[in-house]
Amino acid sequence: MKNLLVEYNVIQYSPQLLNEAADITKPLLLKHVVLQRADTKNQNGRVYPREILMREAKAYKDNFVSQRRALGELDHPESPVVNLKNVCCNVVDMWTENQDVVGNIEILSTPAGNIVRELIKNNIRLGVSSRGMGSVQSVGENTLEVQEDFNLICFDIVSNPSTQGAFINENTEQKIITPYSKIDTLIYDFLSEVK
Repeated sequence: MKNLLVEYNVIQYSPQLLNEAADITKPLLLKHVVLQRADTKNQNGRVYPREILMREAKAYKDNFVSQRRALGELDHPESPVVNLKNVCCNVVDMWTENQDVVGNIEILSTPAGNIVRELIKNNIRLGVSSRGMGSVQSVGENTLEVQEDFNLICFDIVSNPSTQGAFINENTEQKIITPYSKIDTLIYDFLSEVK
């Protein structure tokens, strides 16, 4: 029996991205986002075999990304259908790196996309979540393996990703710049000199 399968990954922010989010006159592009990871147990207890995930990533790239219709929603609906009134993003490029499916995501100027932009502008941690249909089989204690009938539907923007490294601002060496960063630095420097 096919079930709706959803997985989450965190989107990484950079200081440049935070600045770009504030300028609503320009497109907002999230670059090098981990969309999904193969052969790794996620927080939902599922493992996506590399062969199956890479097959679906290629089909998604060929049939959706290349045609500019790789749309995703804000939050994760309980449906295998992408609802256009909730669309917030479009995957504009996608590739693989070792076990990861990685991509660039354009945040659209739709109502839901503008919510995503505001959340990013305010440095709110967001993630990317894959949505697909398929069956799973138990392969060990608390571990389910996604089966051959898996079909990737889309990637949504969410608040709680299940894939490790899927938050927008996780694993980044860059410091997040906020409007208060300079003031914080000045206060820290002043207090350090007083001691």
